[in-house]
Amino acid sequence: MKTNLKKLLAGLLTAALLVSAAGCSGGNSSSTAPESKPESKPAAESSKAESGETSTEEPAGDSGLTYDGDEVTITYWHTHGDSEEVVLKEQIVPEFEKQFPKIHVKLVRMPYDGLKQQVIQGVSSGTAPDLMRMDIIWVPEFAKMGALTAVDDLPGFAEMKDTLFEGPLSTNYYDGKYYGVPLNTNCLSGCWSKSLLDQLGLKEVPKTYDDVIALKDQLKDGQYLFSTEDTNTWATAPLFYSLGGTYTNEDYTEASGYLNGDASVKALETIVKWYDEGILGPATLGGKPDVSNGVFRGEYLFAYQGPWFYTNNKEEDIAKVQSGLLPAGDGGSASVVGGEDLCMFNSGKNQEAAWVFARFLMGEFAQTA
Repeated sequence: MKTNLKKLLAGLLTAALLVSAAGCSGGNSSSTAPESKPESKPAAESSKAESGETSTEEPAGDSGLTYDGDEVTITYWHTHGDSEEVVLKEQIVPEFEKQFPKIHVKLVRMPYDGLKQQVIQGVSSGTAPDLMRMDIIWVPEFAKMGALTAVDDLPGFAEMKDTLFEGPLSTNYYDGKYYGVPLNTNCLSGCWSKSLLDQLGLKEVPKTYDDVIALKDQLKDGQYLFSTEDTNTWATAPLFYSLGGTYTNEDYTEASGYLNGDASVKALETIVKWYDEGILGPATLGGKPDVSNGVFRGEYLFAYQGPWFYTNNKEEDIAKVQSGLLPAGDGGSASVVGGEDLCMFNSGKNQEAAWVFARFLMGEFAQTA
């Protein structure tokens, strides 16, 4: 049990170290808007977030875009996959350039591995792009470096802000200002094995972790109730939060007394206990079955997965994503926020045109495509 505790604790401590580093910077800045809290979303918001939408109503943005500047070419760095890049090249950019013939878009697809260092080098040398689709976890760091342009006072931002979900939008917030807009978002939800649900005689997914644990004695050899994909913070945070744990205070400036508080210690001990009892499956510590194949083969009742799970896997032996598919514990039903934000660099020479393109990407045509 001590080995399992150490491995699981390592993932939780990663988050604490990040908070400690921020606290040592000498400021009281928060990378998340003050009103944002790690709580579960309403059902309607959850289902849209899982599908990748970032708007509470229509896709964000507006149709009142204008550009009166000189003819320019803007550079856009992105990390889209193969099929996404086809849509970007063949649908979105041609439509944008048709509507704004004085703005040309140079698309540069960047490999994610090593990209952060390339961005740092670009910022240092003044060769960063005009606009970038950036991992949400990088935005406050580059904002703190002074590399990004605040968008609070740019045309259309105030109206756009009111149409966006608080969670994805808050990933652009640093030290009182917004430094980007949330192009796409995702979170982890519960992906359930239809065959194992049928085996257990369940017509709907369990609503709480207590309901899940009560099913243990009905499993066959080689079957588990659920598993995280790793011990890192992204993988374990939904379970840790749901069991009552927390990493920091509400404005994300202090970890001491929170990560090591009674509720967090109890949550971690529960996770370790469940692993040792075979309730939490082997994939949590890198064992087999892995979570994807385990759910398909009926070896896991459910696993924590995002929308990419359905893009990459076409098997029918899973329950469809719907709202509320992660069970609730003492802390409720919680998930994490992921995705990419659109950010402009201070070194960019075509900021007016880049902002027009950013707003277009946030608009109905591009979001729907």
